[in-house]
Amino acid sequence: MVRMRIKRRIGPKGQVVIPKIVREALGIQPGDEIIMEVREKELLVKPEMDPEKFVEEFCSTGRKKLTRKIDLRRIMEEEAEDRLVLH
Repeated sequence: MVRMRIKRRIGPKGQVVIPKIVREALGIQPGDEIIMEVREKELLVKPEMDPEKFVEEFCSTGRKKLTRKIDLRRIMEEEAEDRLVLH
């Protein structure tokens, strides 16, 4: 995990420029959408990722791709049912 600490000044319209090195590290490009999340006194900025794309990238091994499509809805429903049984 890459850790960076960069200081920036907020502009008169409340804007801040994300430095190029940070955009490159996060894979953010012009036109991309980002998520801003407030956690107590912190602001987390991260690239938005489509859930299906996330699962595909997370499950890929780099060399091999999955041979069948993952049914994310079915997995979530099974997980919810399992949790209900435990309680």
